[in-house]
This record gives sequence, structure tokens and C-alpha cells, in this order.
Amino acid sequence: MSSRLIDSLATTAALAEVFSDRSILQAMLDFEAALARAEASAGMIPARAAQAIATAATADSFDAADIARGARDSGTVSIPFLKMLTARVQATDPSSARFVHFGATSQDVADTAMVLTVRRARTVLAADHERLTRILRDLSDRHAHTVMLGRTLLQPAPPITFGLKVAGWAAALARSWTRFERACDEAEILQFGGASGTLAALGDRGLSVAERLADELALRVPKAPWHTERDRLAAVVTGAGIYTGALGKVARDVSLLMQDEVGEVSERGGGSSTMPHKRNPSSCAVTLAAASRMPSLVGAFLNTMVQEHERAVGGWHAEWPTIAAVLQTTGSALAGMVDAIGGLTVDPQRMRTNIERTNGSIFAERVMMLLTPGIGKETANSLVSDALARSRETGKPFREVLLAMPDVTHVIPRAVLERIDVPDDYLGAADVLRVRLLDSAAAPLPRAPQA
Repeated sequence: MSSRLIDSLATTAALAEVFSDRSILQAMLDFEAALARAEASAGMIPARAAQAIATAATADSFDAADIARGARDSGTVSIPFLKMLTARVQATDPSSARFVHFGATSQDVADTAMVLTVRRARTVLAADHERLTRILRDLSDRHAHTVMLGRTLLQPAPPITFGLKVAGWAAALARSWTRFERACDEAEILQFGGASGTLAALGDRGLSVAERLADELALRVPKAPWHTERDRLAAVVTGAGIYTGALGKVARDVSLLMQDEVGEVSERGGGSSTMPHKRNPSSCAVTLAAASRMPSLVGAFLNTMVQEHERAVGGWHAEWPTIAAVLQTTGSALAGMVDAIGGLTVDPQRMRTNIERTNGSIFAERVMMLLTPGIGKETANSLVSDALARSRETGKPFREVLLAMPDVTHVIPRAVLERIDVPDDYLGAADVLRVRLLDSAAAPLPRAPQA
């Protein structure tokens, strides 16, 4: 059955393929083929058996729907999957069929297949992340000196630059991506422990087979099997959740700046079914929808971490749909922002107009800082409050009101007051901070931790 319409805003084409039935089946088959080769190399099964198993390990010859039906009875897809693989080998080389899945357990193939799938998903996500990072860096550099309102609690505040805002987005995404990458590095490990996680079925060659199997799959060997220790996967899920939240923050800012009464930026957007004049923040909507879904997905995975003894009842069984949803949701959010920022139109003049619409009131902090050393904070606050009130009542610019107040001009030179509302003069260390943020976003990732 297909749910492409329902999932259209919850994944991307590339990630839907990564988590498709065929992809998951092939990951499981890759594990079984690699296991057979490792065991043949260790002298535990005949080389002919390894060849027969590898030949049968092609996803196109498997019926995913039949396996799914069998999973309802066995509690895992591994058992009907292995039954089908054994039958495939039996059909071509009956003597080799006995060596399918030799010494392994159901969770070994399921967990390792998921690790392989996460690795593929990470590669897809990394390409979009790198693209978004380049777009943000270029956007920040182009608007290093484009002044705009700062906004605190959704109200006008002293000016910033659009370049600084974008650099903040880039740095937060870089930090979040680093956490996610570290978690993926740590989770890129083999699961192979046999029935109780001791490899007892393989005797004194179990550890050797594990090392060979890991080499076959380009995975690391952990200190021990991790059937009920799900912390590494939990770090991947939470890392993806944090990264998606950072993407959501960008989408929220862009969508707010797109409001007609603000009008400072605009994504390519989509139209309305009934209002032809509208240009909706459609890509932002996709990202924000993903960010809204993500916390419950992360929570669902964390709930599965409390697993019993050496093999859980229900815990690991619940993880596959959650991990798949988490990574596809992350990809959907990321693709939304690549599209939104990649096609963003910025209106510097509207940004200045919105500053001017405040009539200079956003520079009250600047006036306070200039008055306070000479007359004290309380008196300064009284004068500034009075000036703001007069500006609101008369509609005169805050600057003009201040220039007409002798108590103010006695402390602040008129030449300074005449430029008190020039936004470019009150940016502080904005560009230094912008460059620092971009530099931090470009910093190399630390080395991956060992399993």
C-alpha cells in the first residue's frame, strides 16, 4: 500500500527511497551475505554456502508484503525474512541452506540493517545540510551591512543587520549538525551477539567472525553487543530532533518576516486556492510542520529505551518506524529550508522603512546610555520616557523631541542627537559577531568517538 499523499510533507523522495521496503530488505540481505562471507573466512561454514547465500541476497526476489504479513505473527520481520531467504538458498543449493543466519539472532540482522539505513540517510541529509550552509554563508555576506529591526518579544528593538541574523541561523544549524554527526558516528557499529549477546554459538571464533563481519559492512565493532542498550540510537534521534528544531527557528523567522505588514523577505512561496494575491510561505510551512511533529517522535523513542534484561519485549520492536519517521522528518524540514533560503528575496529598503516607522523610539536605549553617566539612571529614564510620550502624542520623530529638550541637550551634544536615530551608527559589534558565527559554522567536526 502507498501513502505518498499523506507522506508528501513528511519526507523527501531520496529519503523515502532509503526507507523503502526494497532498501530495508537489501540492508538485511547485505548483513546475511556479509555474515556468511565472514564465517566462511573464519572456516565456520563452507565457502560454497557463503556464495549461495550471497547469490540469493537480492531484494528484488523477495515479497515484502508477504514478509510484513508474517511479521504480525512472529513479532519481527526478521523471522519471515529469514524463512524466505532460506527458501531461496534451498532452491539452488539445498546443502547450503542450513548455514543461513548461522549463529546470529533476529535482532542482529534487524539492528544492523537499521544502522546501515541510518548511514544512508545521513549521507542524503549531509548533502542538503552542506548546500544550506553555503546558501546561508553567501546570504550573510551579501547582507553584512543591511540594517533591520531587532525584535524582542515580537516588538521593535535596536537595529541589527540581516547578515548577523542569518549568521546566527547558520551557527545554530552547524552546532546542531555537529551533535547529530557525532551521534551517527558513534552509532555506526555492528550488532552481532547471538541469542544472549555472548556469541556462544560460535565458540572461540565468535569475536573473530564479528570483526570480519564488521569489516565486510564497513562498520565498527562495539565493546560488546548492545541488544538492550539503545543510548547510541537515542543520541541519533535526539540529535535529529535538535537539528530539526534549529531549522524550525529559521522557518519561523522567515515566515514572520514575510508577513505583508512586515514584508522584509519573501520565499518563492505558493499560492492560495481562493486568494490569488497571496504568496504563502509554503516551504516554511513544510519545515514548521516537521518541527511540530518531531518532539513526539523523539519522546516515543526515549520511551522505548527502558528495555528488559538481554532482549526486550516490544522495546526494540517499536523503534524502526520511529527512527524512519525521525530521519525522514528531518529531511523534510531540511529540504524546506534549502528551498526557502535558496529562493529568498530580501528587501533592504523595506527593512529601513520599518526602522523609520518606529519614529526613532528604538534608539531610546542609546539615549539612556548617553544620559546616565551625567545625570543618573533615574533622571535619565524620566527624561527619555517623557520624550517618548511626546513623540507618540505629536507624531514627531524622537530625535526632534530630544533636540527640543534643554535637559537633554545639556548632556548630549546636538551633533550627536542629530544622528541619534541613524541605524548604521548603533550596530555595536554586529559584524564582528557575524564573522565569528560564520567562522564557528565552518569549523571542522571533532573526531568520532570510539564504540
